[in-house]
Amino acid sequence: MEFDGLSIEEERIGKVIVNASFLIHKAIGPGLLEKIYEVCLAHEIRKAGLQVKRQVTIPIQYDGIQFDEGLRLDLLVEDKVIIEIKSVEQVNPVWTAQIISHLKLTRLNLGFLINFNVPLIKNGIKRFRN
Repeated sequence: MEFDGLSIEEERIGKVIVNASFLIHKAIGPGLLEKIYEVCLAHEIRKAGLQVKRQVTIPIQYDGIQFDEGLRLDLLVEDKVIIEIKSVEQVNPVWTAQIISHLKLTRLNLGFLINFNVPLIKNGIKRFRN
């Protein structure tokens, strides 16, 4: 079954990611290094019973050749959802293009760009669909 083009499982994973982001931001706030948020987010997602991989290298195919130095994803949840983590004052538009490209190249349907360096985390979470 699909919900707005996404599976129920993808939607469930998305909710876990958003809830975990709120918990982390409330507990430790903005202004820390991206790596800290990455570790904490992976931990919270695992606590929710989901599998998380950190700093995942994804090979890319181009012109009939596979390049192993392809993409590096901050987090990959259940091999279904990509998370790119930032902790910056201003989001660079290229990061939006980057996550859209990651979704296309991995053929995954859902990705999040989460910037923890914001006063309100709801303003730092951007959701993307392929």
